[in-house]
Amino acid sequence: MRERSRTLAVPEKLGEGLAAIPEGAELDLDVRLESVHEGILVSAEVASTMHAQCGRCLKEFTTPFEVEFQELFAYTPTEADEYEVHGDHVDLEPPLRDAVVLALPFQPVCRPDCPGLDPESGELRDTEAAVVNSADIDPRWAALAGFAPEGARTNAVEAEVDHGSGETPESASK
Repeated sequence: MRERSRTLAVPEKLGEGLAAIPEGAELDLDVRLESVHEGILVSAEVASTMHAQCGRCLKEFTTPFEVEFQELFAYTPTEADEYEVHGDHVDLEPPLRDAVVLALPFQPVCRPDCPGLDPESGELRDTEAAVVNSADIDPRWAALAGFAPEGARTNAVEAEVDHGSGETPESASK
C-alpha cells in the first residue's frame, strides 16, 4: 500500500453548465494505492474550489468542493473492467475527471435560503419579499380565499366526535 498527496493544476475546465472547476485551478489529491489480487485499488479524495452561478438568483460564487472515489485498475482487463494497470503505472485522469464532473451540482445555490429573482420584474428579491403576499393572489384562485382554515379544523373535530354512532354532532353534545 502507498499513500500520496499531490497538488495539481487543472489542465482544462472540469464541468459545464452552472458549476465547474476552471482551468488552472488547484486540485488537492490524496491517493491511497493498494495491491489486491485483481489489480490496484485506488481510493482518492479530491478537494478544490468550485466556481458556480446560483440557479436561483444567477449570482456568481465560489465554494469549496470535495469528492471521494474508489476505482479498481485491473492487471488483466476484461470487458467489464474499465481501467487497467499500464506497466507499473495507473492513469488517474479518467476516473478523476468522471468523479469530479458527476459530483458537481446540477442546480447550485449561493446559499440554501436564496430567495431568487422576482418572476415579474426579474430583480433580486429580498428574503422577506419572497414570502407570498396575500394581495398577490392569482385571480383564478380568488374564489377559494373565503375558505378559512379554522372552518376546516372544526369539521375535522366534528367528524372525530361522531365515531359512527349515528348521532349528529349537535345531538352528541346534548
